[in-house]
Amino acid sequence: MAGVPTDAGAPAPARDFSALASPGIRGLASYDPGHDIVALRNKAGEHGLLELGGNESAWGASLLAMAALRSELDTLELYPDPRGGVLKHALAEAFGVAREQLLLGNGTHELLMQVAQVFAGPERPVLVSRYCFAVYPLAAQAANARLDVVEALPKEHASQPRGHDIDAMIAALTPAHGLVMLANPNNPTGTWLTSAQIERLLQAAGPDTLVVLDEAYGEFLDQPGCESTLSLLLKYPNLLVTRTFSKLHGLAALRVGVLVADPGVVAVMERVRESFNVNSPGLAAAAAALKDEAHIATVLHETTGNREALAIELKARGWFVHPSQTNFLLVDFGKSETAAAIDRGLLARDIVVRPMRGYGLPQCLRITVGKVEQNARLLKALDAVMAEAALSAPGVGASA
Repeated sequence: MAGVPTDAGAPAPARDFSALASPGIRGLASYDPGHDIVALRNKAGEHGLLELGGNESAWGASLLAMAALRSELDTLELYPDPRGGVLKHALAEAFGVAREQLLLGNGTHELLMQVAQVFAGPERPVLVSRYCFAVYPLAAQAANARLDVVEALPKEHASQPRGHDIDAMIAALTPAHGLVMLANPNNPTGTWLTSAQIERLLQAAGPDTLVVLDEAYGEFLDQPGCESTLSLLLKYPNLLVTRTFSKLHGLAALRVGVLVADPGVVAVMERVRESFNVNSPGLAAAAAALKDEAHIATVLHETTGNREALAIELKARGWFVHPSQTNFLLVDFGKSETAAAIDRGLLARDIVVRPMRGYGLPQCLRITVGKVEQNARLLKALDAVMAEAALSAPGVGASA
C-alpha cells in the first residue's frame, strides 16, 4: 500500500522539517516562559510555591469576575460569541471608543504576533528599543521582517535607567518602517514615557508606519504628564494600543487581550483573527472585571504601596532597583554570578523570580510585587541566601 513503510519496525530517518518552514520561522526560538512553574508547584514544601516571576496579580480576580466566569460553566458545549459583543460593549464604554475600534485576542501575545503578521515583512522592518518585551522580536522574525534595535538609555540615567531613548528612536525612524513596537510602562525595566514623549514619536512616524503602544501595565502608571495613549487614537490613525486582563484584573489564566485602533486597522486584522479566539468564561469575566471599581482601586493602591516598600528594602541591602510604574521591580545584583546564585537559592526555598538572561540582563532578576506577607517571605529568603552563599551587594564586601 502506498505510503506504508516496507519495514514497519524500522524508524523513519530523521528529517529536518525546519527546512520546509518559511524563512522567518527557520531561525525562530520559542518564547521562553522562564522556570517550569507546574513542576515547581508539585515539588514545593508545606508553605507552597511563592510565584513572583510572572507579574500576575497577588490579589487575584474580582468577585464580580469570578461570578461571571462561573455563570458560563453550564454551557461549555457551546462555542463562545465570535464577535465578543458583551466584552466589546464594556470596553467601548470603559475606554470611550467605538466597538469598531476593538479587536479581541487570546492575550496580547496573540495580538502582537498578528500585528506583525499583517503590517510587517521583508520590506517593512520593525523598530524596537533595547530591553523591550520579548514578544516584539519574535513577532518581527516570524513575519520575516528585519528588527532594528535602538539602544536604551544608560543604567546611569537619573530618572529612567535602561528606559526607552525616545530621541534615538525618532532619529532611527525611516518611512520604510512598518511598525514601531514599545511598551509603556516597559517590561522588563518598569520604566515609562510621558505623553509628550509618545506624541513626539507619533508626530515623527510617517503615516504608513504603525506605532504599537503596549499598555499591559498602563493602569499602574500614575506619574504627572502620563496618560493612556487611548486619548490620542483619533488624532493619530496609525496608533495601535493593546491592553490585557492578565495584570491588574488578575485573569491571566483566561488569556484575554484587546487591541484598540482605527476601524480600518481593525478591519484588516480581522482577516487573520482566529475564529472563537477568546473563550466564553474569559469574555464574561473580563466584562465583569471592568465594572468592579472597588477591586481595581484596591489592587492599584496595594500594588503601589507594596512596590515602594519593597523597593526601599531592596535598596537598603545595597542593590540597584530600577524605578517602576508596574507591578514588578527589576533589580540589578551587579554580577551575573550573583543573580544566578540568588535565583538558585530562592528556588531552593520555593520562591520563583524571573531571570533576565534572555533580555540581555544576566545580572538582573525581575521580581513581582506581592502582598505584604509575600514580600516579607521573599526578603527573609533573600537574606538567608546572601548569608549562606557569602554574597554581598556591589561595593559591600566580597561578591560571588
